Amino acid sequence: MALRDDFPDLDAEGFSQTSPATEDYNCIAWAAGRQDDWWWPDPGFVSYWPEEAPRVETLDAFYAAFALLGYERCNDGRRERGFDKVAFYARDGRPKHAARQLPDGLWTSKLGENLDISHTLRGLEGPWYGQVAGYLRRPLQQHSVKNYQSSRVKITVAALAILVILAALFVLTYLSLR
Repeated sequence: MALRDDFPDLDAEGFSQTSPATEDYNCIAWAAGRQDDWWWPDPGFVSYWPEEAPRVETLDAFYAAFALLGYERCNDGRRERGFDKVAFYARDGRPKHAARQLPDGLWTSKLGENLDISHTLRGLEGPWYGQVAGYLRRPLQQHSVKNYQSSRVKITVAALAILVILAALFVLTYLSLR
């Protein structure tokens, strides 16, 4: 994949490399927030694909897979406060690529086995991926402080429970030795 040949508008639109090339994951996995597998509905079951989603190369199948992650259809790729967005590219009606929106409104993509970049949507339109064919959105995932604090509370409660059990065992052992 030669970036400038496959994506003629990329230089004019601007892009930045955000991570090096890797074969560990593809654009669909990257858009889904995963970096541990290739996502594709191939009929030979070589790549990962959610079992509940149709294993066919249609936009509806991709929408169904992402619906399992909490995404729903939306009208455009404009930044919406409180939402993550994904854009799907298609050529001749078949899905070819997905990009995930960044907090600044730009998009991030994994280019096959190539690198990850941040870009505009128009920057990747062309002979390789086709045109943007649809958008999805979901409420932002609240991973930050709230979940971290909840995890810390659970760990603290578990540690206290263990200490109480150890103290009770110590007392019982002490009393049985008297």
